[in-house]
Amino acid sequence: MKENEENNEEQHKNEEGKEKLTNVIPVSGMYENWFLDYASYVILERAVPANEDGFKPVQRRIMHAMKEMDDGRFNKVANIIGQTMQYHPHGDASIGDAIVNLGQKDLLIETQGNWGDIRTGDRSAAPRYIEARLSKFALDVVFNPQTTDWQLSYDGRKKEPVTLPVKFPLLLAQGVEGIAVGLSTKILPHNFCELIEASINVLKNKKVEIYPDFPTGGMADFSEYNDGLRGGKIRVRAKIEEGEKRTLLIKDIPFGTTTTGLIDSIIKANDKGKIKIKKVTDNTAKDVEIEVQLASGQSPDITIDALYAFTDCEVSISPNACVIIDDKPHFLTVSEILKRNTQDTVELLTRELEIRKGELMEKILFSSLEKIFIENRIYRDIEEAETWEDVINRIDKGLDPFKPQFYREITEEDIVRLTEIKIKRISKFDSFKADEAMRKMEEELKEVEHNLANITDFAIAYFKKLLDKYGKGRERKTEIKNFDTITAATVAANNQKLYVNRAEGFIGYGMKKDEFVTDCSDIDDIIVFRRDGIYKVVRIDEKVFVGKDIIHVAVFNKNDERLVYNAAYLDAKTGRTMVKRFQVLSVTRDRDYDVTKGAKGSKVLYLAARPNGEAEVINVKLSNSSRARVKVFDYDFAELEIKGRGAGGNILTKYPVKKIEFKLLGESSFGGLKIWYDSSVGRLNTDERGELIGSFHGDDNILVINKDGSYELSSYELTNRFENEKIELIEKFDPNKVISCVYYDGVAKTYYVKRFQIETRTVNKQFLFISEHRGSKLEVVTTEKDPQLEIVYKKGKGREKETSIYDFDMLIDVKGWKAQGNKLSQYDVTKIKLLTPEKPKEQKKDFKVGESVDLSLPDKDDDQITLF
Repeated sequence: MKENEENNEEQHKNEEGKEKLTNVIPVSGMYENWFLDYASYVILERAVPANEDGFKPVQRRIMHAMKEMDDGRFNKVANIIGQTMQYHPHGDASIGDAIVNLGQKDLLIETQGNWGDIRTGDRSAAPRYIEARLSKFALDVVFNPQTTDWQLSYDGRKKEPVTLPVKFPLLLAQGVEGIAVGLSTKILPHNFCELIEASINVLKNKKVEIYPDFPTGGMADFSEYNDGLRGGKIRVRAKIEEGEKRTLLIKDIPFGTTTTGLIDSIIKANDKGKIKIKKVTDNTAKDVEIEVQLASGQSPDITIDALYAFTDCEVSISPNACVIIDDKPHFLTVSEILKRNTQDTVELLTRELEIRKGELMEKILFSSLEKIFIENRIYRDIEEAETWEDVINRIDKGLDPFKPQFYREITEEDIVRLTEIKIKRISKFDSFKADEAMRKMEEELKEVEHNLANITDFAIAYFKKLLDKYGKGRERKTEIKNFDTITAATVAANNQKLYVNRAEGFIGYGMKKDEFVTDCSDIDDIIVFRRDGIYKVVRIDEKVFVGKDIIHVAVFNKNDERLVYNAAYLDAKTGRTMVKRFQVLSVTRDRDYDVTKGAKGSKVLYLAARPNGEAEVINVKLSNSSRARVKVFDYDFAELEIKGRGAGGNILTKYPVKKIEFKLLGESSFGGLKIWYDSSVGRLNTDERGELIGSFHGDDNILVINKDGSYELSSYELTNRFENEKIELIEKFDPNKVISCVYYDGVAKTYYVKRFQIETRTVNKQFLFISEHRGSKLEVVTTEKDPQLEIVYKKGKGREKETSIYDFDMLIDVKGWKAQGNKLSQYDVTKIKLLTPEKPKEQKKDFKVGESVDLSLPDKDDDQITLF
C-alpha cells in the first residue's frame, strides 16, 4: 500500500513538473517579443510622423498643450513643457528640444527670446528664458475640436488627439527626420507657396513636381532626387562669390551644416593640403558671410571647385520618405504624400461643411419653431396644464399643423427648449428681425450646400486664400541648378612634389634628394614608362617601386583624349624598329601594359608625350655596321594614325638603329580644341553640352559681356566658372569684331548708341564700357556684322508713337571703348529692339554640262568654273 502511495505521489509530481515546463517561456522568446514591442513603440510613438498631420507624437502633444494654454499671449517654454508632460511620458528634455525645433521652423510657433540659430549651430537659451505662442497660421489650419478624433492620455486622466485635423501639407512644409529601430525617415522641407500651388494642381488633375527648399538657402541639384524615395540623392552647395583683394565670400551654407562646421572643414582641407588659403573669417550676423582669403598664386575658380570637392561647401543628402499610415510605416514619394495630404484636406473641409450644414439646419429649425410658438400663441395653451407631461403634449399638439415643413421630426427635446424661452423674449419678439435672421442663415446654408456640391472648387479657393494670407515673405530660398561634376584630382591643390630615381626605379614625394619631376597632389595617379616597354599607372606615395630604367613619368589624367604618345621601339622578335602613336585613356591601376609587341628583349628607343596631340619629326641614325644606303634620315609622325594602345605600329626600318633624336614639333593632329558653354551650370566643356563657343588654339580667349555693361576676357580653361544669370553674351574673342550696343545713361537720363573694338588684353579683369552711375543699364549689345536697330519713340504735339529702323553704322562710327557714344534720339524712346539682318537665301539652279557658272565675289567678275 505504501509503495503504491509513493508511486502515485511521484507520478503527481512529474505531472506538475511537466505543467510548469509547458508554461515556461525561454529567454530568447522573451527577448524576441519584448524587442518587437519596443521596436513597434519607437516607430509608432516616437520617431516616425503620421501622414495625416505630419507630426511625431511629441510634436502633436506640444501643439495640443499650447492650444489649451492659448490666450493670445506668449507663454514661458518651461510652462509649455510642464503642460505637455501631462500627455507625453518621456521627460522635459525631449519636449524642450522638440519645441525649439518647431520654433526654428518659423511656421507654427511665434517665438520670443534667444531660440538659437540653425545657421551657426548656436543653441537656444534655457526654457525659462524663452517664450512662445501659436501662430495665426497654426490657429487657422491645425485645430478644430469638432473634426478631431480623441484618445485617452498615457495615464488615462485626460484626452489627447489621435491626429490633429491639419488642412495643409504640413509634413512636407516642415520636413522631419527620425531614427527608429531598423527604420529611419528623412523628409526634407519644401517651399510653403510651392506646396499650396502644387495642391491646387493636384485638385486640377495636373502633373505635380515639387523640390525641397531649405531655410539656409544655397543651391541644390535635384536631378537625382527621385521624388524623395529611398535611393535618391540631392547635392547642395553653398553660394560662393569672388570678393575683392583675392577673397571668396560664402553667402549661404548647405542644409544640415553650420558656419562653424563649414569653417572647420575648410581648415581641415587646408591642413591636408587639398586647398591653399591664408585665412578664414566668420562675419555672419543677420546674413551668412564667411570670408576666405586665398594664398598667393591660387586661382579663385579652381579654389571654388576645391571647396566644393573637399569641404562641406557641398554636401549630399539622401531623402527617405517614410510615414505612418494606419499604424504601419510606409515608404512613399513626396508626390504621393502631397496627394494624400491634399485629399485629407478636402475630406476635413467636407466634414467642416457638413457640420456647419447640420448646425445651420438646426438653427433654422429652432428659429422656425420659436417663431411658430410665439406668433401662434401656443405658449398660452399650457396655462391650464397641470402636469409636465400635459405641457409637452399641448405644445406638441399646437405644432402639429406645421410639422410637415420641417426636415426632421420634432422631438421632446425641441419642445423642452421652447418652454425655456423667457417671457421677456416673447414680449419683445420681432417677427421681421426673426425672418431676416432666418433668411441670412438660409443663404449661408445654400452657400454651404453649394460648396459641398463643388468641394474641389471650394478646396482650391481655400488654398488660394492661404497663399494670399500667409504666402508673403515665404518665397523660395534655395536656387535650383544643375551642377557639374568636379573631379577631385583636377582641383586638388598641388601640395606635394613628384620625384623620380630613374635607374633604381622609384617614384614618390618623399624622395627629395632625387630628380624633381613636377608639382602634384597627394591624390594624383602617376603614369610611368620603362625602357623595356612596360608602363603602368600607380597611386602616388612617399616612395613607390615601379621598375628600373624609367624613361618617362608624369601625372596621369584619365580620359585625356588630347594627350598622344609618339613612340619608336625595337621589336626583338623581328629585329625591326617600329613606330606608333597611341593614347592611354583608361587603365587598371598597378597593372602592367606594353608599348611593344611583348617579345623578350624589346625596348623603347624614343618616347614623347604630346599634350595637344602634336605630331613631330624625328631624326633617325642607323648603326654604322648596317647595310642601309642611307644611314641618317628624318621621319614625320604625322604620317601615322593615332590608334589604340595595343596597336603594333608601322615599320620604321629593318636595320639596327643607333640613335633617335627629336628634330621638329609639328601641328596638332586634332586641330583646335572645340569648347562648348553649358549655361545651366555656367561651365565650359568639351563634351558637346550647351552652345559651341568655337575652336581654340594657344592664346585664344573668350569674350564675356555682362548685363551690367562690362566686358571681360577669359581663358578657355575648363575650370573657369561663369555666372550665367549675369551674362548677356559669351563667345570666342575676335579682336577684329565690332561691338555695337545701346545703353541708358543714368546721369543724362537718355539713351546712347556706341560702337567699339576691344583694345585691352588683360585676362580676368572687367572693364565697364557704359557710364558708372547706378541708374545706367545696358539695353542691347551684339557682335553681329551689320546689325540693325528698331526704335519706337514719341514725337510731336500728339505724342504719337513712331517706329524707325536704323543700321548701327549709320548712327555712329567705331570709336574707343571708353567713348560715351552718341545720343540715340532727340525724342522720348519707349522701346528698343535689336534686328539682325537675314542672310540671303541661296538660289537653287540646275546646271547643264559645259555651262559656265559665275562664282565671283561682289567685287570680282573674272572667277569662273566650267563643269565637264
